Amino acid sequence: MFKKILVALDRSQIGQQVFEEALGLAKLTQAELMLVHVLSPEEEGSPYLPMLSNMDYYPGFSGQSFELYQKQWDNFKDQGIQMLQSFCAQANTAGVTTEFTQNVGNPGRIICDLAHSHGADLIVMGRRGRSGLMELFLGSVSNYVLHHAPCSVHVVHLSVTSKIDKVAKETTSAFSAN
Repeated sequence: MFKKILVALDRSQIGQQVFEEALGLAKLTQAELMLVHVLSPEEEGSPYLPMLSNMDYYPGFSGQSFELYQKQWDNFKDQGIQMLQSFCAQANTAGVTTEFTQNVGNPGRIICDLAHSHGADLIVMGRRGRSGLMELFLGSVSNYVLHHAPCSVHVVHLSVTSKIDKVAKETTSAFSAN
């Protein structure tokens, strides 16, 4: 039986599904949840760091770029906290003891370190489905966690209907753009 479940969340399409599966497991086993969101440049919606090469030609431009980036980053952080608070409230309403944390850095490493320090029995996380060159160059958080976690790992895959809906939306928007 599980006593402490660490739930790795991001704001991608699979985040809600990951949370629901973790909540269901926590209810069945009367486990506590630790929700974690890792702020990283690889996450969907993450602001891009402005390129600062050639900024000497335009004095003041680098300062404006950095201020804009800082505002976008603060908004990105706030959205992550709001997501965690929302999931935490849902879990608490369902009678599951839940806490959350948001960290900055390498997602795989942080998830494994938190699982260790929190004494997690299980990590529940999603898989983006990167493969081939994308996985080779960008890596796979789920793959890293599977190989370095101090406990069992449950990987949630995006449901087939969600994938079909996404393809349908992309196809529809491609046709409407033409």
